[in-house]
Amino acid sequence: MLVQIRKWEHTDAADLSAALSNKKVQDNLRDGLPYPYTEQDGQDYISAMLAANENDTFAFAVMADEKVIGSIGAFRQANIHSKTAELGYYIAEEYWGKGIMTEAVKQLCEYVFSHTDIIRIYAEPFACNIGSCRVLEKAGFQCEGTLRSNAVKNGTVLDMKMYARLRKEV
Repeated sequence: MLVQIRKWEHTDAADLSAALSNKKVQDNLRDGLPYPYTEQDGQDYISAMLAANENDTFAFAVMADEKVIGSIGAFRQANIHSKTAELGYYIAEEYWGKGIMTEAVKQLCEYVFSHTDIIRIYAEPFACNIGSCRVLEKAGFQCEGTLRSNAVKNGTVLDMKMYARLRKEV
């Protein structure tokens, strides 16, 4: 299956809303996303990503089967962390476990490291999200530790893992 990341297009909103209108997908993400996730929500997100500073926000649609099946982005941090970016991603449930997100993460890291001055990309998945942890490991990220009792999701206190990949490790 051909996997690629590309810039968002306004016509992606329907596919985006289909991927995010799934409780299992949203249970692995930070709070703040509407549920159900409507096509208008998708339009708003896409507009925000297209208007964002291209030196600070690296947001892409994840494509497979010739359609948008998810989202991936790296977001430059501020102050002393200005050469660091936080990674976030998700794909539709029916595409879990197929190696798609691992390939998308590799492509995003290659893009960010080759087009910017960023030296570190990190991600903080919930420790219980074994699939996401495996994605990062297979994409060359190293686990730097466990952030104990670091989040509350759906009323449950959760640990998170800290993963990072450095430019010099590419």
